[in-house]
Amino acid sequence: MKTDVIVIGAGAAGLFCAIEAGKRGRKVTLLEHNATIGEKIRISGGGRCNFTNIHTQPENFISGNPSFARSALSRYKPEAFLELVEHHKIRWHEKKSGQLFCDGSSREILGMLRKECDAAGVKVVAECRVSSVQKGFVVETNRGEMECESLVIATGGLSIPKLGATDFGYRVANQFGLSVKTLRPGLVPLTFDEPKEWHALHGVSFEAEVRCGRTVFRENVLFTHRGVSGPAILQISSYWKPEDVVTIEAVGLKPRRLVQVWKEDVWNLRPSGTEGYAKAEVTAGGVDTTELSSQTMESRKVPGLYFVGEVVDVTGQLGGFNFQWAWASGFAAGQRV
Repeated sequence: MKTDVIVIGAGAAGLFCAIEAGKRGRKVTLLEHNATIGEKIRISGGGRCNFTNIHTQPENFISGNPSFARSALSRYKPEAFLELVEHHKIRWHEKKSGQLFCDGSSREILGMLRKECDAAGVKVVAECRVSSVQKGFVVETNRGEMECESLVIATGGLSIPKLGATDFGYRVANQFGLSVKTLRPGLVPLTFDEPKEWHALHGVSFEAEVRCGRTVFRENVLFTHRGVSGPAILQISSYWKPEDVVTIEAVGLKPRRLVQVWKEDVWNLRPSGTEGYAKAEVTAGGVDTTELSSQTMESRKVPGLYFVGEVVDVTGQLGGFNFQWAWASGFAAGQRV
């Protein structure tokens, strides 16, 4: 089978890239190894999909090249995605700090993207597992051999393996001579070799300022069986490296159980690790941005090969930023493939 564009991975970035390419009249085939598309979209935001953040700025992202995301983010802004959401009559609300959620279900966003795929003539092939990719490009799958002019890798990272996450995208990058920045779980609970007194704190939540180096977040912290979680911890985890100290300073009223265990307001703690990819919302690190065009997401070494979304070394903070990167990077590649 021959086609203009093959997109591997029907998550947020892959879907959006396929839609945009299809709108340009390109013949697009979108491959997904799961039985259904957009599984991470479906479970996001507690099932309501925090689909963007209206305050998105390049500063909300971590990357080996902090300015890389600037071009794509400036060309496809949160307002553009919100316009699409409203065009499909999906009701939404702002939860806090610019975080936009569906009033109903994340399935509404998935339904919108399916309709857009249909309108753009995108051929979606589910339960399609890719065994190899060769220059040219020839893609070997369990559904047969496919050829294309432009190949887009939108396979995401290693986070949430129960949804089918694999290292496929990184292997393709390495195969074609692109380097990959060190991978690690991001937006993930931290673990501690905690003292026994901590066991009494499981389930306790409080507002705090959490610091690691020069980075500070003020949100809730939640004690778990193995350590700490909550929005402030998930945020700081993307900046934390082994051996770093994390400072937690309680602000406002502290729960009684917390006061009984810890009399001080400030704690300097050294995490023993994280809950890993199983609990991580994203994968930090990824395909080195120096290998890609910031305007099109195309490989500088291999013309016609593109990487979009989480597989790239661009990681958003908590609160809709990773979805906005998916839409923006998918849009950028979709205008070129």
